Amino acid sequence: MKFKNLLFLFTSLLVLNSCDDNTDVEYYDVATPILMTADEMRSSVKISPPKDIIESGKIYAYNDLVFVNDKNKGVHIIDNADPRNPYKKAYIEIPGNVDISVKDDYLYANSFVDLLVFDISNLNEIKEISRLIEVFPIHIDVPEGADAIDWNYAYGSGSFVIGWEIERRPKPEQGDIIYETMMDAASNVGTGGSLARFKIVEDYLYAVDSHNINVVDIANLEEPTKLESVFAGFDIETIFNKDQYLYLGSMSGMYIYDISMPEAPQFVSEFQHGTACDPVVVDETFAYITLRAGNSCGAFDSSLQIVDITDVRNPVLEVSYPMDNPYGLGIKDGLLFICDGNSGLKVYDKYDVNDLKLVSHFENITTYDVIPLQDHLLMIGDEVLYQYSYVDYNLTKLSEFRLN
Repeated sequence: MKFKNLLFLFTSLLVLNSCDDNTDVEYYDVATPILMTADEMRSSVKISPPKDIIESGKIYAYNDLVFVNDKNKGVHIIDNADPRNPYKKAYIEIPGNVDISVKDDYLYANSFVDLLVFDISNLNEIKEISRLIEVFPIHIDVPEGADAIDWNYAYGSGSFVIGWEIERRPKPEQGDIIYETMMDAASNVGTGGSLARFKIVEDYLYAVDSHNINVVDIANLEEPTKLESVFAGFDIETIFNKDQYLYLGSMSGMYIYDISMPEAPQFVSEFQHGTACDPVVVDETFAYITLRAGNSCGAFDSSLQIVDITDVRNPVLEVSYPMDNPYGLGIKDGLLFICDGNSGLKVYDKYDVNDLKLVSHFENITTYDVIPLQDHLLMIGDEVLYQYSYVDYNLTKLSEFRLN
């Protein structure tokens, strides 16, 4: 993952000291934030004709539509009535957007800290119909390639980080500049991938930030109501729903919450693993978790961990398999799909989790996340939308649609 969610409240500071030998100057890649004011953010939402994507993020499926997030910029809408010939329909420019959910032709999307509602019943006349102000805590995406961040602006400025400028700078004299170090239903609801932070369950939208489950009552689809947030842990990244439970993937493990009382999720249990980037999907018996190493998430080894959740109050590791660089994953009947980064898409027969069998491996492509639909598979990676049909355990490519 090129970017990593962080809170404004960072926990580690580093003063970069000068070299003793002035002829041997040290340099650092320093990230400086590009800012947008709150007023600019709230006046920048636009409905536009189709355009090229800059950096593909998450995907979401609803009826015959596919939505592709353009990281922190907006949402591309793709007509997918014919999976063999998808085409772009429209683009919604939403500053700071990272996720969406759709119910009954109402699209819910974040714009930094705000929650926006769009009427998409007519794609030729998409309308923003409401906005909840400051629903979510501030979060920032920072580039992992930088050695440090220059926070040379006021935290209380009311501005939002919309991008970064990276430049090589000499290591400053002690006390000159302080940088921050890089931290190691009956209704019609769409389907998100395993990397989703939004999840609609009946009349409620659950949206996770790095610490909380933010609960929004959407019984009135046009006028949602923000309810009390539930503190859920640290470094939460993803959300998945199965029956009456929410499964949260975090950098340190998986948290399980009971939503029998939907307005107030209740903690059930947690499964701890080493620090890593961690999406999770669940079937009747097991939770499948990918851990990715070689990045700021902190893991040393990449793997697939399969956790027995027969007793949700006591999840237990069943088995672990090595992976190369996994991101999202999905399950459909007896198949397990893993986006293994530059190693492509791996498809396993999961009938016996202690003896997973590789049934297909699509190599020479970069993969990010998948959505297994009823009759075919959606997959995103490197600004390309891939689609595959599955008959029995055989996958056949339907289309490869470049988004830029």
